[in-house]
Amino acid sequence: MTMPVRHFDIAERRRRLVARHHLTGTARSITDVAEGLVGLHSSDPATVVLSLYSRVGGFTVARFEHEMYEQRSLIRMLGMRRTMFVVPLDLGGLVDAAATRSLVVRERQRVARAAEAQGIATDGERWIDDAYDAVLAVLRGAEPMAARDVTPLVPHLQMRLRWGTGAYAAEIGAASRVLFLLAIENHTTRARPLGSWLSSQYRWAPFDEWFGIASGQHPWPPIEPSEARRLLVARWLRTYGPGTLADIAWWGKWTRGEVRAALAGIAAVPVTVEPAPGAEPVAGFALADDLDDTANPADDPAVALVPGLDPALMGWKERDWILGAHGAALFDRNGNSGPMVLVDGAAVGPWTQRAGGLVVWKALESLDGPVAALVDEAAHRLSEWMDGVRVTPRFANPLERALAGD
Repeated sequence: MTMPVRHFDIAERRRRLVARHHLTGTARSITDVAEGLVGLHSSDPATVVLSLYSRVGGFTVARFEHEMYEQRSLIRMLGMRRTMFVVPLDLGGLVDAAATRSLVVRERQRVARAAEAQGIATDGERWIDDAYDAVLAVLRGAEPMAARDVTPLVPHLQMRLRWGTGAYAAEIGAASRVLFLLAIENHTTRARPLGSWLSSQYRWAPFDEWFGIASGQHPWPPIEPSEARRLLVARWLRTYGPGTLADIAWWGKWTRGEVRAALAGIAAVPVTVEPAPGAEPVAGFALADDLDDTANPADDPAVALVPGLDPALMGWKERDWILGAHGAALFDRNGNSGPMVLVDGAAVGPWTQRAGGLVVWKALESLDGPVAALVDEAAHRLSEWMDGVRVTPRFANPLERALAGD
């Protein structure tokens, strides 16, 4: 007899979001969050800190910086969708094999061809290798250095490359491309930034020296990309599932064939999900041992003020089950989310800061008085925690700018 297919309605999907994304603010540790969410978005460095603030009890920037730059249990690296993530060091090997490694050949070829076309080198690949050697000779045994300090010491980095085509063509410093390549090949890593936790100008260090491994040793055990995808898809389903084939392919920037192979490898089961309020069910997948209903994690409504690009907003291709009718107001035209107020896993409006750091928010739908009071309390706590620091979101939307009064 054929068993009925498990259906996940929006209420269950939102309960899972609250519980598995730690939106009650009771996560035990930074590493638990970074691992459980399969990485924290770091395109905007403020996202990492504010994502952790909304999830980890008693969180401080100093606590994050201790784990990131002193214990060095976390790594900032390019990962899924060519997006910067902060992930636990031991998870970095899966991300590298499943997402980063595939970029290396193409990106090296682009730099090599540009160097040859512009007469900088007759053998572009050899020029890149020589640049690597020169940069690493400067970095080894030294304190981590910013690009602006390395460049004067390495003639290769002082070259200019014509980059892009058509309206996107520009002349850029070779330093940006060479340092990018060194990082995605795991020769170097991003260390402490210049300035505060809001800065995206990082110092660079040799990978092996920073993480204390033997010189020349591979940073992670070897793993095939297909196996890494299988393991990451399993992790994604555990935290973000259930989800559709399109959701998983978008999140990892993988082909649908690659995702189907990964799903088969973990024996994921077909389910149906409610994609938007009132919409017809669509096909999805879940882990075979993860089909039970989720209990409400708290008696009071779960209120979270999450930053732009938070994993709770950027984990799926289709997000209307979170956003309802508010997607156009809360995302920019390129699909980047702004800071958002979530109540029990549903987006109810944006939040931002005004001059002086005051956190303000706006409801896009009618909220009960006690719920609005809980959001006000959360906004007040965040204002106090920010202590006058004002974050300018990397991808602000018009509604948020109007709310900020800028």
